[in-house]
Amino acid sequence: MASLLDIDISGHTWAGTLIGVLIGVAVAAAVVIVVRLVVGRARGRSAWLAALERRLRVPGTTLALLIALWAGCASTAPSLEPWWPVVERALQIVVVLTGAWILSIVVTFGMERLMQYDGQRDGTSSEARRRRTQLTVLNRLAVVLIGVLAVGVVLFSFPEVRAVGTSILASAGVVSIVAGLAAQSTLGNLIAGIQVAFTDSIRVGDVVVIEGEWGTIGEINLSYVVVYIWDERRLILPCTYFTTNPVETWTRRSDKILGTVYMDLDWRVPVDAVRAKFDEIIDESPLWDRRSANVLVTGSEGGYVSLRFKISAANSDDQWDLRCLVREKIMTWLQQEHPEALPVTRIALEERTDAR
Repeated sequence: MASLLDIDISGHTWAGTLIGVLIGVAVAAAVVIVVRLVVGRARGRSAWLAALERRLRVPGTTLALLIALWAGCASTAPSLEPWWPVVERALQIVVVLTGAWILSIVVTFGMERLMQYDGQRDGTSSEARRRRTQLTVLNRLAVVLIGVLAVGVVLFSFPEVRAVGTSILASAGVVSIVAGLAAQSTLGNLIAGIQVAFTDSIRVGDVVVIEGEWGTIGEINLSYVVVYIWDERRLILPCTYFTTNPVETWTRRSDKILGTVYMDLDWRVPVDAVRAKFDEIIDESPLWDRRSANVLVTGSEGGYVSLRFKISAANSDDQWDLRCLVREKIMTWLQQEHPEALPVTRIALEERTDAR
């Protein structure tokens, strides 16, 4: 019994190390529990605080435990061991990376809250899409910068790397070569991505026609843009594409758009009756925004007359559906009521006379 009571628990023994680590973990756990209790009580008044706490729960707990382990070992027996500098350096690296993880979560959460608040006020206009695009690019740029800074802090914590880095930065020729190579590829795309976001050439949600494909701008990243094609394919293009090539956009200033339907019909088509039927169709459709609609004969060549049905709609999706509706209704009506108006091919046969 006396031998058990005579255990040395000073800081220079492993028993003292164990006690120190346990105390540090207990303090870290207490801090985490207090924070969760405070956030839990404020959850009803500040829903965003609870959402932020949920995101920070894992990295925050990890950081607290790492700091507790580091402090407990640095002040006790392990600090006297020859392998401690290596372990301490590893702990330092993990703490820096975890701190960068937490910072990136906070920045991303703040940007998302700004976009959510802006979307509640105005989520569909071109200005709202512009602001959402710029906030998205800023968020990704901030996360990349945080990652780069974290890696830089880790690397420059090694004296050898710091010496190499200083010598490289002191060489203007090497820096110029590196900057030139980066500007042609990665840095060039990065600059193009920022230019795309802040010159307002395209925005997330814009309806565009690119490389013969119709779709919407789904993602604008720092180096590439993802276009969501209407048939659920994805077209991925580098940001430099949008700074060097023309892009057809249907939602530059407004979602409103005009559409046309063309029909080649026989010369006997009753244009006034077609016009009246067209007016009846669009009046009954909620897809028409009542801005513009007419029927015009735009051609009369090749044995046919060409009728153009012009329709306006609030957005490209409604315009497409309305065009299909008008085409189908007019075609069915002509088949049932005016079959003589359907296109036909005429052949004139001349009777051959005997030359005798």
